[in-house]
Amino acid sequence: MKVLKFGGSSVANSQNIQRVVQIVQKVAAEEKVAVVVSAFGKTTNNLIAAASLATAQNPDYLDLFDRVSQLHLQVVDDLVAPDRKAETTRGVTQLFQQLKTLLEGCFLLREVTPKTMATISGFGELLSSYIISEVAKNTMDASYKDSRELIVTSNGFEKAQVNFKETNANCVAFFDKHPNRVTVLPGFIAKSSQGTPTTLGRGGSDYSAAIYAAAVQAKELQIWTDVSGMFTANPSIVKQAFPIPQISYQEAMELSHFGAKVIYPPTIQPVLERKIPIWIKNTFEPDHHGTLISETTNALQPVKGISYIENISLLTLEGSGMVGVSGISKRLFETLSIHDINVVLITQASSEHSICIGIYKEDAPAAESAINTAFEVEIERHKIQPVSVESDLAILALVGDQMKNHQGLSGQMFSALGKNNVNIRAIAQGASQKNISAVIDSKDAKKGLNTLHEQFFEARMKQLNLFVTGVGNVGKRFLAQLQQQQNYLREEFKMNLRVIGISNSKHMVFDREGIDLSVWESLLAQGEKTSIHDFFSRAKDLNLRNAVFIDNTANESVSQIYESYLRNNIAVVTCNKIACASELKNYETLKRVSKKYNAPFLFETNVGAGLPIIDTLKNLIASGDKVRKIQAVLSGSLNFVFNNFNGETSFHDVVKQAQEEGYTEPDPTIDLSGIDVARKILILARESGYKLDLEAIENDSFLPSEALEASNLEAFYQSLQTCESDFQKLYESAQTAGKKLKYVAEFAEGKAKVGLQAVAPDHPFYNLEGSDNIVLFYTDRYPVQPLQIKGAGAGADVTASGIFADVIRIGNN
Repeated sequence: MKVLKFGGSSVANSQNIQRVVQIVQKVAAEEKVAVVVSAFGKTTNNLIAAASLATAQNPDYLDLFDRVSQLHLQVVDDLVAPDRKAETTRGVTQLFQQLKTLLEGCFLLREVTPKTMATISGFGELLSSYIISEVAKNTMDASYKDSRELIVTSNGFEKAQVNFKETNANCVAFFDKHPNRVTVLPGFIAKSSQGTPTTLGRGGSDYSAAIYAAAVQAKELQIWTDVSGMFTANPSIVKQAFPIPQISYQEAMELSHFGAKVIYPPTIQPVLERKIPIWIKNTFEPDHHGTLISETTNALQPVKGISYIENISLLTLEGSGMVGVSGISKRLFETLSIHDINVVLITQASSEHSICIGIYKEDAPAAESAINTAFEVEIERHKIQPVSVESDLAILALVGDQMKNHQGLSGQMFSALGKNNVNIRAIAQGASQKNISAVIDSKDAKKGLNTLHEQFFEARMKQLNLFVTGVGNVGKRFLAQLQQQQNYLREEFKMNLRVIGISNSKHMVFDREGIDLSVWESLLAQGEKTSIHDFFSRAKDLNLRNAVFIDNTANESVSQIYESYLRNNIAVVTCNKIACASELKNYETLKRVSKKYNAPFLFETNVGAGLPIIDTLKNLIASGDKVRKIQAVLSGSLNFVFNNFNGETSFHDVVKQAQEEGYTEPDPTIDLSGIDVARKILILARESGYKLDLEAIENDSFLPSEALEASNLEAFYQSLQTCESDFQKLYESAQTAGKKLKYVAEFAEGKAKVGLQAVAPDHPFYNLEGSDNIVLFYTDRYPVQPLQIKGAGAGADVTASGIFADVIRIGNN
């Protein structure tokens, strides 16, 4: 014999009930079946709400009553065979007449006793089981049996205790003599030995099914619901969660205790003792494997699932008067027991100086008052402090029978949470190591769950969540490169890059599940009004793991908010040089905050676009080398300009061409004034370990004062035309000497300067073509022949690729 239980969502309407009947018919073709059903979806909640409204003398209870009755009568009309439809309708109507009488009594008496509420709340199962049994008769040898005639309990109306001796005897006697192939029974309801209606409490229908399965020693218990088994985590929070194929009884109990609502802990106990396997199956995908709960487990996967409990408060009792004093723990837990307060988590330091307990938030005020009263004398004598209460917490739990046989799981758990700035308030781990629990802030629960799931179930796939500001030349190319490479990154790097937010100067758009990069431009155009601080607030509030803010602008205001991102454990990747070239104190603050909050701050594209200049420099310093001198051509735009400027072209036209092709900043004055190169050599000097400010860099500008002082872009270009003869003289002077013009940055002996130089043919810079950059590092290890890095140093595509490379570095970290 098999026992099948169907939950409320499985029997929510006529269509679903037809699915249920088909499943039962398939199983019953092989052997006898007991079918336990819940109330139709939300019926129990509606009945309880109707009783409450009636007690408050609110006539709206009749509307709820009518909606419930119409649903049930509609199912009868839809599914019951014509020859039994009238009789079934009468039976259902009689039950509703009884229910209405009880509700009217509540209305008149302005009272609903626990006994009456238990009776009212049980009508949902009575109705659903009766109707489904009549539907089953259409195609099967089916009958109905009232569970109140089989399950015997104590007089507790809302969570009655089962008398297993009488119940088991009743079940065995009934099913031994019962001839029908299928028996449909209501879950949740029972009756005391005195004949009083009772209920089995939360998860009562599952419990009813387990009671029947254990009593008759069924081959298996099948729990049919709307998901395909127990998942590695809550799939509504962790999108990558998947069903667990097989799990032990103990693991299932741990997961169900920690919020996995597919099954409840009391359900497992009766079948666990009889070693009866439990299948969790999906009514809407009946061919899916589901989850098998049995004695055995998969030893190759030590962590079976990750779950959590919300709405937790942490109470801490501490004081020197607790050390070495026996009976403190007894008094504490006895006090909580007297006040019927359930303890979810316990942890105590070996110093005995404090005891920390986790309880449900709604119990915190009563617990605080009771504990302070119980230890009133010690508190008055200052031997123990008044109990402290922290609220708005959650408990994350790793669950698995085999965790004790695998070293380092706790370390992996806490390291993964720490890297994502999830602060742990308390830890509990038993000697059996079947459960490792951590108390964290509720706001971090989703991030924590996703972080741990990635750590233990997606070890080969890391997800990065990107927030992109600036979609001009560089930003647009970056998004295009990302869209092109997404599949490659997943397959080759095991990295899933999702763009969660995009903003420009006018609009911003967000999608927690990832923006479709094939239509990002139209989505952004329809987005909400943007602001730098609002964009940051949304990124912070989403609180996603492995979050990265990407700045593709040259905006000073954007650079000023980097610290806020870093302090919220959001990495920063930027091609905007302003922050790293700002005053030394700000630069050092960003570097320090990045380390403190474990949030990478990467800016490879600040110098040399996509060239690995800063990364190489960091490796030199990390390996113990010392930079003594730097010579470089660091402006791809200026190199492009002077490589293309000759006696046949005007300086104005070459600069205009460089801007149009994306080699210069949006304002080319920044490039031509030398400030851009000064910032770059400053960044290299700082990354080499020298404390320097921008004002200390000597800038020998080749631009006339008229160009430097231009009030806008139009005036700047006009000044270039006016001063054309000056530029031609510079070119002719170098040409006559057999040299080429290069804008050179130098750093040596703690000092830096930038300026236009005419370099001879034997100089490494002479043959630098196009927009290429070159950097020469003279170090202790490279004193004569410098370490040389050379390549394209400007352009939207190479800059975007440099941004991309920094993101990949974070993903590989």
